[in-house]
Amino acid sequence: MLLIPAEGPDKMNADFSIQRATAGDVPEVAVLVGELLAEIMAAINDQVFHFDLNETTDRLADFLDRDKYFVFIARSNDGAAAGFISLYESYALYAEGKFGTISELYVRPGYRANELGRCLVSQAKSFGASRDWTRLEVTTPPLPQFDRTLAFYGREGFTVSGGRKMKATL
Repeated sequence: MLLIPAEGPDKMNADFSIQRATAGDVPEVAVLVGELLAEIMAAINDQVFHFDLNETTDRLADFLDRDKYFVFIARSNDGAAAGFISLYESYALYAEGKFGTISELYVRPGYRANELGRCLVSQAKSFGASRDWTRLEVTTPPLPQFDRTLAFYGREGFTVSGGRKMKATL
């Protein structure tokens, strides 16, 4: 568990902890995922995600149970979920072996002045190093609406490594 003391005039008067999520955290993390997706869709004014809380809860429980998906949840000292980061392990020749990908990172708006995003990314980097990952990758939401997100990752040491993320529905 990582403890993060709040400090400074615009910090909330709280301490935070970051812990690896367990089955008991699944319902709260699923709600946070829904909040993240709703925020992205509102910013870009497009319904690009289908979100069903029950399906997401079941899927997350399965992913965690199979140890294929790693989630760290940040909580305030009163136990409230403040944010989370999720990761998965991949393999690629271009990455020289195993690497991690941040699939979601979200901090509730009321907690964003507390540097929790930075702390969650730091936790992800430490976790990746413990698993001998060669790198950590992330895809940001669409620009220009998420310029601040791109700048955040730049401050955390991420550099542009390729073009746009694309998908084909199967």
